[in-house]
Amino acid sequence: MVFKPQTFHEKAPTVVTEFPTEAALEAQVAAALAEAGGLDAADISVTTKAGTVTLIGRVLLDTQIERAEEVARSVPNVTDVVNKLVSEQTH
Repeated sequence: MVFKPQTFHEKAPTVVTEFPTEAALEAQVAAALAEAGGLDAADISVTTKAGTVTLIGRVLLDTQIERAEEVARSVPNVTDVVNKLVSEQTH
């Protein structure tokens, strides 16, 4: 195996990411939903694109729809939330 010589001097360059990757942000939001009180997040799917979080799925109560959005918005680097959750609660 042949290794190329280093093209930098002294200290290696560092890569700074201003925003977490989409997968990392999805994981952070999903974890926050799972840990949130007053919410069963078992049937909630989380996707992200450019800081916008989309919540899709079912919750038991109408109040949990608002709670899920509130929790998602509280996660750092979330810029917007599209809430497509539906409730199984009958009116």
